[in-house]
Amino acid sequence: MSIDHQIVKKIAKLSKIKINQEEADIFSKELNSILKWIDELQEVNTDGVEPLQSVVSLELPKREDNVTDGNIRDEVIKNASISKYGCFVVPKVIE
Repeated sequence: MSIDHQIVKKIAKLSKIKINQEEADIFSKELNSILKWIDELQEVNTDGVEPLQSVVSLELPKREDNVTDGNIRDEVIKNASISKYGCFVVPKVIE
């Protein structure tokens, strides 16, 4: 599949991006080189190769999932505006 400047202009229009003729020519060359590289990758024989998440077999350390309040309540509330009812005060955002 070959991408010419007309296809690039159509994609740009659908994306609501304004490009000129010179940019369309540049992008068409770049997209064609990407498609050529993808075709080269498809030629590689991957039979019997298991999919990988990473090239390094590394297991991340795990911790216990304990629910806590963080033990920093006073630090969190220190900079907050609190009403006389004990609620947080925030600016009105809806008129």
